[in-house]
Amino acid sequence: MKNPGNPRTAPAADPPAPLPGSTTLFTLDPGTAHLNHGSYGAVPVPVQRRQAELRAALERDPDGFFQDAPDRIARARAEIAAALGGHPDRLALTTNVTEAVAVALDSVPLGAREQVLVTDHGYGAVTRACERRAAEAGAVVRRVRISPHAPDEDAVAERVLAAVTPHTRIAVLDLVSSPTARAVATPALLAALRERGVTTVVDAAHAPGALPVDLGGAAGGADFWAGNLHKWAFAPRAAAVLAVDRPWRPEVRPLTLSWEHDRGFPRRVEWRGTFDYTPWLAAPAGLALIHRIGADRLRDHNDRLAAHGQRLLVERAGLRALPALPGLGMRAVRLPPGTAEQEHAAKALMTAVHRILDTRVAVRPWPGGGILRISAQLYNRPEEYRRLADGLARLLTR
Repeated sequence: MKNPGNPRTAPAADPPAPLPGSTTLFTLDPGTAHLNHGSYGAVPVPVQRRQAELRAALERDPDGFFQDAPDRIARARAEIAAALGGHPDRLALTTNVTEAVAVALDSVPLGAREQVLVTDHGYGAVTRACERRAAEAGAVVRRVRISPHAPDEDAVAERVLAAVTPHTRIAVLDLVSSPTARAVATPALLAALRERGVTTVVDAAHAPGALPVDLGGAAGGADFWAGNLHKWAFAPRAAAVLAVDRPWRPEVRPLTLSWEHDRGFPRRVEWRGTFDYTPWLAAPAGLALIHRIGADRLRDHNDRLAAHGQRLLVERAGLRALPALPGLGMRAVRLPPGTAEQEHAAKALMTAVHRILDTRVAVRPWPGGGILRISAQLYNRPEEYRRLADGLARLLTR
C-alpha cells in the first residue's frame, strides 16, 4: 500500500471506459454529480428490489418474520463472511462502524490513567466515542497528529508507534481514513501494536467492496475490526460487520441486552427485537452483484476514475494532491490556506458546491487549509470531475 507519488508529477491518469450497464443500476438524480459515494453509498436497483421483497414479507406476516429472523440473519451473515474471507461465528452484523466501535470500546476493560490512542485523521464520531469511554473510566485519549502530506504508511506508523507508552491500552485506528482517504492501520502497524500489548480496534468503514478483505482467523490482524457494507459493498443502509478475534468474543458486551443474549457472540450483538433487519438480509445481494461485475474489475474502474478526478483538481483548480492509497476509489486534495479550516466553513463550501455546481463532495476542516475528498463509483463519469475542477477554480477565487 505504498504511496504511488504526487499526482502533480505522475503520468496523466486516463479515465476508464464506463462499465456496461452502469447507467441503469442506480436511481440517483441525474441532475447532480454524486462524487461522494464514500459517505453514504448508493444502493443498486437489484438490491433495492431485494430489500423491498423482504419488507413486503415482513408486513405480510410480522410474527413469522421476527420468529425466523435470528436464523435468517445467521444465514445472511454466513454469506457475508464468505465474501470477506472470514468465519460467520467470528463476526456480528451491526448498523454501522460507529456502533461497532462503541461495542468494542465497551468490551475492553479500561483503567484509570490508561490511554486510548487515536489520530487526528479519525472519524469524528468515533473519536468522540473514545473520549466518552475514557472519561467514564478515568482514562485519557491521546491524539496523534499526522501531517496529511506524510509520504507513506511507514511515516504514519512511525508517528503512531512513537506515541505508545506503557499506559496505552487501546488504539482505535482507521484502515482508510475518512477525511484524507489514506492507509493508517496497516498489517505491520497492527502487528507492532500487538507486540506492545495494545488492544487494536480498526475502523475499516471504507474496506468492504472497495478493497480486498480477508478477515481470516483473526479480525484482519486486529482485536476488533469493523467495516461498513452500505458504502462500497452495495448493501442498503445501514449494514456493517464487527469481526472479533477469538480471545475477545466471550467478552463482547452488546449495547442492548436482548432475548438472544445467552446465545453468545455474535447473536447477542445482533438481536434487538423489532428492528429493521432488512438491510442485513439484503446485503448478500449487493455482494453478489459485485461478484457478477467482477470485484477486481470494479475496483480498477473506481481507482482509475478517482485518480483522474484528483488529477483534474490539481491541474485545473490548482489544488494540492494528498498521498493516495492505490486501488481505492477515493482521493483527497488540500484546499488553499484559509479555506474550510473550521467546521462551519467546510459545510458552507459543500453547500456552495452543490448549489452552484450541482455536485456532491466531502469537505473536512483542517488547520492550514481544509481537505476535499472525491469518490468514484460505476455511475460517475470523467466530465463530472472536470465540471467540479473548473467550478472550484472559480469558487475559490471569488
